[in-house]
Amino acid sequence: MAESATSIEDVLKGIIGKPTEKAKVVIERAPVQHFADAVLSSSPIYHSPEAAKEAGFSSIPAPPTFPFAMEFAGKFEEIQPSDAPVANPLGEAMGPLMAKGGLILHGEQEFIYHRPVQVGDVLVGQGTIADAYQKESKGRTMTFIVQETNWSDEKTGEPVVTTRFNVIHRA
Repeated sequence: MAESATSIEDVLKGIIGKPTEKAKVVIERAPVQHFADAVLSSSPIYHSPEAAKEAGFSSIPAPPTFPFAMEFAGKFEEIQPSDAPVANPLGEAMGPLMAKGGLILHGEQEFIYHRPVQVGDVLVGQGTIADAYQKESKGRTMTFIVQETNWSDEKTGEPVVTTRFNVIHRA
């Protein structure tokens, strides 16, 4: 048993800092509007360029949690960086953990804004495994893997938003 725990600890230590992705996304109006509708926002700034400008934005802003989903609607194959990682190190740890059974949970999601994400933006994201560790809780082993992606403006290189999410495995 101790040998297995040590090998998982080694795997977790080994994935910290490894790249998870490099991607480019185009922020388009329709996905932003659909997302705003899906989260039941009634704010006109997500639908009207005039309302967005009156609120101080240069274009229609994306709702605060939109970065979680933006890759599903704006990540076009032909614009992806050629040097993107081919594998996500999250799989290196999840495989052995899932072999033990247990539950996999999306634990926490965090968005750190440097400026609003807006329609018309082209963002470049670079992700890494920011942390990976285990804790004991009520006789169970909880494994936490934190992935962080830094999104910057393609034109200026300035940071726009940093996303962090935590995957939890409970055995």
